[in-house]
Amino acid sequence: MAVTIDKDACIGCAACVGGCPVGALSMDDEGKSTCDEATCIDCGSCVGTCPVGAISQ
Repeated sequence: MAVTIDKDACIGCAACVGGCPVGALSMDDEGKSTCDEATCIDCGSCVGTCPVGAISQ
């Protein structure tokens, strides 16, 4: 199961992209974080990197 990203809370800082060890996170066309569920290993690394708490497991 992949992480959940609250698009309304996401500020588009991309901190989570750098915090993902498998490259499952990227920025979408709206400048918001998005997760590739097929790549995500649900490790939670990105949860701790988000400064606004927009990512949860």
